[in-house]
Amino acid sequence: MKHIIIIGGGVAGMQCASELAQQGVRVTILEKEADTGGKVKNWHKLFPTFTPASDVLSGLRHKIAKADNITIKTGCEATQVTPNSVRLASGEELSCDAVVIATGYTLFDARIKEEYGYGIYDNVITAADLEEMFNKNDVRLADGRVPRRIAILHCVGSRDEKVCQRHCSKVCCVTGVKQAIELKQLFPSADVFNFYMDIRMFGPGYEEMYREAQQKYNVHFVRGRISEVSPTIDNRLQIKAEDTLTGRPLKIGVDMLVLLIGMRANDMNTTLETDSGLQRQASGFMQPKDAFLGNAESNVEGIFYAGAITAPKNVAEALCDGATAALRVSDWLRNK
Repeated sequence: MKHIIIIGGGVAGMQCASELAQQGVRVTILEKEADTGGKVKNWHKLFPTFTPASDVLSGLRHKIAKADNITIKTGCEATQVTPNSVRLASGEELSCDAVVIATGYTLFDARIKEEYGYGIYDNVITAADLEEMFNKNDVRLADGRVPRRIAILHCVGSRDEKVCQRHCSKVCCVTGVKQAIELKQLFPSADVFNFYMDIRMFGPGYEEMYREAQQKYNVHFVRGRISEVSPTIDNRLQIKAEDTLTGRPLKIGVDMLVLLIGMRANDMNTTLETDSGLQRQASGFMQPKDAFLGNAESNVEGIFYAGAITAPKNVAEALCDGATAALRVSDWLRNK
């Protein structure tokens, strides 16, 4: 029986493993964290349907559990990759017939953008922090009060040359709309503002959700970037911005500021390039063999990609990538 190693136990890696197992291939998933699920296991609901993230993960885990030819190794970090072997941080080396890399992305560190006060001021949080609050059903200010005015800032760590993140992270706009709706559902009388460069609603159901946020939930959308955040004497946050549609400067006091942090390439991608001969894009994400007909293949025979290792993607795209990678691996094994 052929043996495939999948590096990364997120949704793309799990989907790929499930598809390969159904084709009679033995699969080992290497996950550096204590559990599978990747970033999705920390999310509350998924856009645009507001499907609980836990429902998607439980479905994937059920398929994995049913397959007796899938082995999951958690707490395992890959340090060196070839088409026929993976070396772990522990020094152990695993042999295989091919490798699928599905290590995803890294969330941008909002502390780099000091002007927004993350890690400095209370009640400046990231979108990931807010999802954790949603999961705990405990969206509160640092002093326990309920927020009455909330600002959401788009493109933090995306489309920003100052921090060498020139690419669009693709899912931030729709995440901001989703979170604004969830906040209004929790706090109907609260004012929620989305500060954006431009709204990119590219997927099915996204534009409809954007309209619903305005028409049904009265979410305010302001075209402009926040330039500075500072605390006020009454423990609120004052944000300075410019409404670029009217050309007017704005000052507004809010209780909470949510930073929509983008996706950046993993640091490991540099190692993959230097040690494994794989190619990276200018963004730092891995370069597939071909953008159209070889999007799941690398430039090295026997090494494949799945999910957001090649570019920012939503959950649905990551799942499709996982299935595509499984098909490409199967074809390659047959023709090998």
